[in-house]
Amino acid sequence: MSTASSLRAAEAVSPRLAVRAVIVEGGRLLLVNAYADAASTLWCAPGGGVVAHASLPENLIREVHEETGLRIRVGPPCLVNEFHAPGGGFHQVEVFFRCRLVEGALSEGWRDPEGVVTRRRWVSEAELDGLRVKPASLGAVAFRRGMGYDPLEPIVGP
Repeated sequence: MSTASSLRAAEAVSPRLAVRAVIVEGGRLLLVNAYADAASTLWCAPGGGVVAHASLPENLIREVHEETGLRIRVGPPCLVNEFHAPGGGFHQVEVFFRCRLVEGALSEGWRDPEGVVTRRRWVSEAELDGLRVKPASLGAVAFRRGMGYDPLEPIVGP
């Protein structure tokens, strides 16, 4: 395949843009399950794909509420992460924002309308060390100041 053909093929599948919330309250970080599969042990920050014609913060407020029932205030960006499926067409770029809880509490009765998030939990920095979390730098960014960037990494399955 020529270089021009390779570039056209790569352009046909644009990266998906997503937003995620880094919410630390009382020394604990909010995590949600990364896959709907109950057997999955992978955790991530709440959030999801953006829709056109809404700002990144507006998308994040919507996504966090859908997944957790919580209302948040979105602060500054703190991490950019990107991952892909090697050999496949999936590539996602995630922008993480520091957020504050404005209203609500986690409830067992809350249901994600998309049915993806079924588990939610607050974890301390020490508890985070014993969990499978993506991206790996999430804890360092969540519990410290500063901005992080995780370069392209392979997607991790359930």
